[in-house]
Amino acid sequence: MTRTPLRVGLVGYGLAGSVFHAPLIAATEGLALDTVVTSNPERQKQALAEFPDVRVAATADELFGRAAELDLVVVASPNKTHVPLATTALEAGLPVVVDKPIAGAAAEARELAALAEDRGLLLSVFQNRRWDNDFLTLRKLVAEGELGDVWRFESRFERWRPQPKGGWRESGDPEEIGGLLYDLGSHVVDQALVLFGPAVQVYAESDIRRPGARADDDTFIAVTHAGGVRSHLYVSATTAQLGPRFRVLGSRAGYVKYGLDPQEAALREGRRPGTAAEWGTEAQELWGRVGAGESPVTGGGRPVPTLPGDYPAYYAAVTRALTDGGPNPVTALEAAAALDVLEAARRSARDQVAVTL
Repeated sequence: MTRTPLRVGLVGYGLAGSVFHAPLIAATEGLALDTVVTSNPERQKQALAEFPDVRVAATADELFGRAAELDLVVVASPNKTHVPLATTALEAGLPVVVDKPIAGAAAEARELAALAEDRGLLLSVFQNRRWDNDFLTLRKLVAEGELGDVWRFESRFERWRPQPKGGWRESGDPEEIGGLLYDLGSHVVDQALVLFGPAVQVYAESDIRRPGARADDDTFIAVTHAGGVRSHLYVSATTAQLGPRFRVLGSRAGYVKYGLDPQEAALREGRRPGTAAEWGTEAQELWGRVGAGESPVTGGGRPVPTLPGDYPAYYAAVTRALTDGGPNPVTALEAAAALDVLEAARRSARDQVAVTL
């Protein structure tokens, strides 16, 4: 028996809303993009051009005024609005997906989690990088013991953007929750915790390098995990020569992988899951290598086929959670654990100390 699709209200149609959420929602069986909320006339036109059947609302209040017509709210607006909008949605009786970071503080994330539990509603966090091609491949290698006991995990999300672009993401106002620590740092910390478990100590160095920049644009985070693995995590907009996306060192072998998952670039170019052949795949020359005692740059190790990236899996899991009682793909409490690390990193960089959790 065919089910009626769940009606989704999407708050925000900037980068997160238009490039990631709207296309993925539209591509997910069982979901229907019902309403887009944006006060920007150009973005309203864009939404209608890309999704002719969608309704457009200028304010979130307008959306919540007809909460009974919706089955899910997705919050993809600026970071400072995540907590108040998610709270309003939950209090209106609606399940919620919130883009990362769910909040500016772990305590706020846990308060939202408690509210969702009290109301019996789904609260999920869009940590899409769990479905990157390289991360899926590394997770499989670790699970199968290909590297032996992992000792060190290096993860880099580096860019070369010598001129600030401006906007709230680069604002120095603490209320905006801008800067790379909370932006790209949310991804690399989440991946490290998924792979290697809870953090017990955090050390960080955080700098503002570019003239005119107001928020951190070059940050390093060292995490000691309870199991003994050490994660070294780099997020930067000032890297003139990019390092490997992953370098993972174990007792048996290491894994080195260059290049970014292709899904974001595909979405930015207007390609869509379900319509693009071989979604999330990459060319063989970009595969990572597993080996010991040699450099992958000089041909050491063996190439490992990269698993296809799968951002659509996130909203498919959300749909199953809402319709069949499946598990929440990313819980607010998991996001809170990552925020514990980000808050500790901010304190460590400010006070120049290692922070024990």
